[in-house]
Amino acid sequence: MTSSLVRDGQSVTAVHERLRAAILRGEIEAGASVSQGLLASKFGVGRTPLREALRMLQREGLVISEPNRQVRIASLSAADAEELFVMRIALETVAVRITVPTLRSRDLAELEGYLAQMDHYQRSGDEAGFRMPHRAFHHLLVARSGRRVSEQIGELADHSERYRLRFGGLGRGNDRRAEHRAILDAASAHDPEMAARRLAVHHASTAALVLGALDPEHDLGRLLTTIRTVAPGAEDAVSLAARPAARPVRRTRR
Repeated sequence: MTSSLVRDGQSVTAVHERLRAAILRGEIEAGASVSQGLLASKFGVGRTPLREALRMLQREGLVISEPNRQVRIASLSAADAEELFVMRIALETVAVRITVPTLRSRDLAELEGYLAQMDHYQRSGDEAGFRMPHRAFHHLLVARSGRRVSEQIGELADHSERYRLRFGGLGRGNDRRAEHRAILDAASAHDPEMAARRLAVHHASTAALVLGALDPEHDLGRLLTTIRTVAPGAEDAVSLAARPAARPVRRTRR
């Protein structure tokens, strides 16, 4: 039987995935208003599957419907970025505590392989190449927390990608490399608490870079409260790593 997700000879799921990837990677600019006709032409898709794919993206919060068959790509904002990082830190620090004790030698070898690939792409400045091993590295660290949890984390990571690519990218270089190494060392030592703290510091450092670019005066209170709750002991390191990056103007005035 033909799937109900096939319209005009095209899979709605496939159209959704193509549009979603274009939005997450910044190929369609955040905040831009575009017509459905232009999108259909640009991506070579039919109007009917396009409309259904846009409804799916609207439910995800990536597009906003406007009059006259226009859609607006959701803007990037400090408030939205903060919520994403708060949710990621809260979920991933729990998920990594569940997963780390279950990791076996083959899992750790796989993580080492991803780390080597990330290092290669980072040194060559290849953001597109870096994306796959980076995603796989973080997924394996939370994979044993359950399907629903790991899928939710994956979706949050996808949404965070819009911010990371725009404001973070490969720019943190050695810091990011050291953070991934520290997380893996804790996992290899089967120390879930240390892995959770180091993961919290890693995400908070990226969050500080993003929030600092979007709004240098943004209050990091909710981010730090989350870390104190789910990764106690990490807040001092996070304060040192995050505050100078996120609030340079206020520090300079003092």
